[in-house]
Amino acid sequence: MASNLIMLVFLIATCSIVLASDPSPLQDFCVADHSGPVLVNGFACKDAKLAQATDFFFSGLHLPGNTSNPVGSKVTPVNVAQIPGLNTLGISLARADFAPWGVNPPHTHPRATEILTVIEGTLEVGFVTSNPENRLITKVLQKGDVFVFPVNLVHYQRNVGTGNAVVIAALSSQNPGVITVANAVFGSKPAIANDLLAKSFQTDTKTIDWIQSKF
Repeated sequence: MASNLIMLVFLIATCSIVLASDPSPLQDFCVADHSGPVLVNGFACKDAKLAQATDFFFSGLHLPGNTSNPVGSKVTPVNVAQIPGLNTLGISLARADFAPWGVNPPHTHPRATEILTVIEGTLEVGFVTSNPENRLITKVLQKGDVFVFPVNLVHYQRNVGTGNAVVIAALSSQNPGVITVANAVFGSKPAIANDLLAKSFQTDTKTIDWIQSKF
């Protein structure tokens, strides 16, 4: 009985590891049918015979993003929404542009690890470990440097140089998702109760109302 229980625990742990990333493809490719009526975990495949080169193609990553916004950055994603041929392949890409002192605010990717390389500029990056340590691991990167953000950990980037900065990031999911902490907490719809947030952040409801008004 004990041996059976141990085996069951092992199988559950193994399955959890296997299911922690995008499922492996069972054919050469599965071009996403974005307009199809079938709802699955990911996207249903369109007929492989109808696949075209454009299903595996994206143009424009050389173009700078518009950083004229409150945070001074712009992310250009290249995931399954832009390239249908990424469906089931477990990988995607993004470009991020930063004005001087622009930030990509603290956020997480719930379904992906991220590996980032600096193409231009000087960037401060960091991520925070999970509770209870909440340890900040941070480094300043120069052109050509590479940094990894582990899956689902809160992380950020900030341009600390005098000019613009550009990075290219690869992510281990066709659809990594993004949860920007401030947007989720202060900009949810409907809003999280201000007294709950005031207690959580150890401040007053007036301060919370002011922050929520920004989102």
